[in-house]
Amino acid sequence: MAGGDGGGRSPGSRPALVLSGATAVASGGGRLLAARPGHSGDESLFVYDCSSAEKQPLGEKGQDGKGTDKGSDDILAFAFSPSGDYFALTDDNKRLILFRTKPSWECVSVRFVNRRCTSLVITAAEDKIFVADKSGDVYSYSITEPQADGKLELGHVSLLLDVALSPDDRYILTADRDEKIRVSLTKAPYSIVSYCMGHREFVSKILVIPNCPDLLLSASGDSTLRLWEYKSGEEVHCCQLSTICGSQATKPDQKYTVSRITYCCQGGYFAILCDSIPTVYIFQLDTTAQQLVYKQQISLKHKSWDIAFEETGDLWIFQEDKEAPLLLYRACDGQWKAVTDDKRLQKMSKYILDNWTVFEGFVGAESYYSHLYKASFDNMDEYLQRKEERLKQQKKKRQDLQHGSSGQAKKKMKTEESSL
Repeated sequence: MAGGDGGGRSPGSRPALVLSGATAVASGGGRLLAARPGHSGDESLFVYDCSSAEKQPLGEKGQDGKGTDKGSDDILAFAFSPSGDYFALTDDNKRLILFRTKPSWECVSVRFVNRRCTSLVITAAEDKIFVADKSGDVYSYSITEPQADGKLELGHVSLLLDVALSPDDRYILTADRDEKIRVSLTKAPYSIVSYCMGHREFVSKILVIPNCPDLLLSASGDSTLRLWEYKSGEEVHCCQLSTICGSQATKPDQKYTVSRITYCCQGGYFAILCDSIPTVYIFQLDTTAQQLVYKQQISLKHKSWDIAFEETGDLWIFQEDKEAPLLLYRACDGQWKAVTDDKRLQKMSKYILDNWTVFEGFVGAESYYSHLYKASFDNMDEYLQRKEERLKQQKKKRQDLQHGSSGQAKKKMKTEESSL
């Protein structure tokens, strides 16, 4: 069940789904559900509650020498290692929890990070976890020394929203709120290889394409998907989502912020999910032309939390519906169609429903990205009108001050005359 997905989720906590080999993982709040739904017996389910994990004493200083504050146990980001042998998550209590998944799930270590994290990724060598945080820093944590403190690797001046690695671990890519994608050498992150510049809003997601390792796909609050030759920083393709998704618009200024990208190497298909829009969009990568070709949209009755491709091309959809939290779509003659009689789907759905209390609080949640947009005016007329109002207020204030000074002068003259 492995698709080409990025690292952890961002920003903030919400239910999520990821697939690796025969394993499916769903999270909600502070609870993790991991299962091999194709296997028989309930013993295949592993449940972990972050509320039971070790807590850092309040007031105790972190690695950066600053005091800690109390958070919730909500899971903020997680990722499998490429082989699926390891799994790591971070939560709102600033914990980094590492698991070994084979032959069975077990917690290896609980460490504490300096800042709440937005995304994480595990190296192909499976020796390090790179964790991006809200202060703009990336720390690395050893897997081979699971109790060791983290090491500061690089920093941005603004909030980081995603982090990715090239398939050979040579490059580390970071995306921030200030429209930038930075490409650095993993072994020497202070050595910046390039910047991928072109987005006009925060960069929400990045993914180095596994079977086209020189290409990067990025998504942004500017409602675009862009392909890059990231080593040179050259943009090779830009897809305006508003031209494709416009029929789904619920308001004139509808934004299409991609909250999830999942990739299937078999056929080169991308599926994307846009924040607060109940539709999944499917594209295919044309490697010769280096372009994204729009293929299909799957309209849903409910908004979705997450999507994930299997290696076979089956697409899983995790949605805000207690009756059917999981949907499965399978490619047939170039189009994905719903499948309902899949035993894995039924079993994983049951596990989620049995734990629905941890998911239901996220149903109907507002946008996770609206606060990241730059403050701007809808049009120039509004800007000019407000500017004119400010100028009038400033002029009136100057006049009032002048009148006040003049009045005081006249009063002084009358006082002097009366004393003569």
